[in-house]
Amino acid sequence: MRSRKESVVDVAHLTVFREVALRGSFTAAAAALRYTQSAVSRQIAALEEDVAATLFDRVPRGVRLTDEGRCLLGHADAVLDRLDAARRDLAALREVDSGRLRIGAFATAEAVLVPRAMAAFRAAHPRVELSLSDGLSATQEARLRAGELDVAVLSVPTGQTANPPDGLALRHLLDDPPLVALPTGHRLAARHTIRLTELAEESWIAGSTAVEDTLIGACLRSGFRPAVRYVVGEWTAKQGLVAAGLGVTLVPGLAATALRQDVLVKRLRAEELTPRRVYAATAERVPPAPARFLDHLAASATELRRELAALTTR
Repeated sequence: MRSRKESVVDVAHLTVFREVALRGSFTAAAAALRYTQSAVSRQIAALEEDVAATLFDRVPRGVRLTDEGRCLLGHADAVLDRLDAARRDLAALREVDSGRLRIGAFATAEAVLVPRAMAAFRAAHPRVELSLSDGLSATQEARLRAGELDVAVLSVPTGQTANPPDGLALRHLLDDPPLVALPTGHRLAARHTIRLTELAEESWIAGSTAVEDTLIGACLRSGFRPAVRYVVGEWTAKQGLVAAGLGVTLVPGLAATALRQDVLVKRLRAEELTPRRVYAATAERVPPAPARFLDHLAASATELRRELAALTTR
């Protein structure tokens, strides 16, 4: 009776077996593998002994698979293909241990989403040099196409559909709804969800009086048109005005967890707005380092969604 160790099939024997099956000849397989014909014959004989089956019928012009051989071939293909995939994955891990990763993102993605992913990636791959550049999504896409970036975090304007640009691949990270920011003492502070009509008489804070070009543009399809009382561009200034009780404003969900503590954020009714969609863009063939970073971005997006859910119910 064979021991368990003796009955283990040698992977090298499977490789030789597959080559013989493919070429239908010990001689041709030996030439392809750079073995002698006798070495190929010995390995097939050893494999036949291991599996207790005749794998080939010897015919005048080579060999032909038996029924047992055809059965084993499918399993051999699966085993060898999995081993090849494992080798590629291990090689990819080694490749991520050096080099550089160039990341581009729009401003609000840099508040929480991207930095968290960068920190997690750096902890896993400390020898990879990271760089980050900010700018509008159109600029980041152009830089990605030019080979100046490895990963670009992009937003798709409200109401538009994202189609993978030629030569690029998109991975959806999350939907980013605009949230309304209120002072802690606001009359609606206890509410979890607010209707735009309930804010019609409020003083609004925005980056422009042309509200179509601001976050408020996402709400215009519902017929809502606020009275903009204060026009300021910086988020810190907007927060200060809100905290002082001088008005309300919209903030992107991506930045909501980074707001000051004396500002509350609340959800608006879903039917009254359209969230923008946030994607990670890469080349169609993703190298190892960007592929690993995409996983960290996805994890960061999942964590951010959980935090937003908790933040908007306090």
